[in-house]
Amino acid sequence: MEIKPIKTDKDYNQAIERLEAIFDAKAGSKEGDELEILGILIDQYENENFPIGLPDPIEAIKFRMEQLGYNQNDLANIIGLKSRASEILNRKRKLSLEMIRQLHERLHIPTDVLIQAY
Repeated sequence: MEIKPIKTDKDYNQAIERLEAIFDAKAGSKEGDELEILGILIDQYENENFPIGLPDPIEAIKFRMEQLGYNQNDLANIIGLKSRASEILNRKRKLSLEMIRQLHERLHIPTDVLIQAY
């Protein structure tokens, strides 16, 4: 087991290949420990080199509504009027601070997603 930092794309590809080769290793075994360390190193490299941005606020609201089986009326109950919910979903009205608070509290959407410009 030769573990080293992942600094290049070549190192990354080799680490991925090794991870795939030992993917079913038993926890606590030598290969299991190697698998755990490789996973951490690969995750760190991917976070630094392939960052994933936050989702669009409106798309996040729509996605969460779909997950919960909510419709526009349910959203209206959270943020106010049905017409206001329609305006939000159609990007004709910006989210207010109070709407952001309610969406965070009731739909559990992170505030850092909701406060983004769109």
